[in-house]
Amino acid sequence: MRAATPDREEPAVTDAAPTDDVRWLAADQQEHWRAFRDGTALLLDVLARELDCGSGLSLGEYEVLVRLSEAPGRALRMSELADDLAHSRSRLTHTVARMERAGLVRREPVPGDARGVACVLTDHGWRVLVAAAPGHVESVRRHLVDVLDDAQLAALGAAMQVVVDHLRTPACERARDQGDVSDVTAASA
Repeated sequence: MRAATPDREEPAVTDAAPTDDVRWLAADQQEHWRAFRDGTALLLDVLARELDCGSGLSLGEYEVLVRLSEAPGRALRMSELADDLAHSRSRLTHTVARMERAGLVRREPVPGDARGVACVLTDHGWRVLVAAAPGHVESVRRHLVDVLDDAQLAALGAAMQVVVDHLRTPACERARDQGDVSDVTAASA
C-alpha cells in the first residue's frame, strides 16, 4: 500500500465498497492467510540466505541440483524440470545457463527428439550438492521441522499437498501456461 501524503489520505480497508460477487475472507481466514504468506516469505528468505552463505548456491539452483540428482541418469528434459519446479521455461533457461557456466550442469540433446533438450547433473554439480545438503537440511530443521511438533508438521504437509494437487490440475496448468489468471480462478471453482 502506498504511504499517505498530506493532501491524500489512504482509504482504510473498511472503506471499500462491499460487493456481492466477492467472497471476502473471514477474520480467521485472513489471519491464517497472512500467517502463511508471511511465514513462507520469511522462511524462504532465511533458507536462501543461509544456503547462499554456506554454498554460494541460490535456492533455485539447489532445487535444480536436487531434482536432477533424484532423476534416472541424473537428467531431466528441460520442460519436465520447469514443470517440476513450477518455473517458467525462460526462468529455468536463465538459471540453467548460469549453472552450466559454473560447471554444475550441462545441456544435451534428447536422443530421438530433434527439439528436446535435457539438463544433466555433472560430477562437479553432484559434489557441490553433496557439500551443500547438510547445511541446507540443518537450516530446514532449525527454521521449520524442529519449530513444529509432529502433528503440526504433518498437517502443514498435508494441507500444502492439497494446494499442490489443485494447482497441478490440467485446468490450472493450462491457464497458468496461457497467463490467464481468471481461468485459474475458474478452474478452482
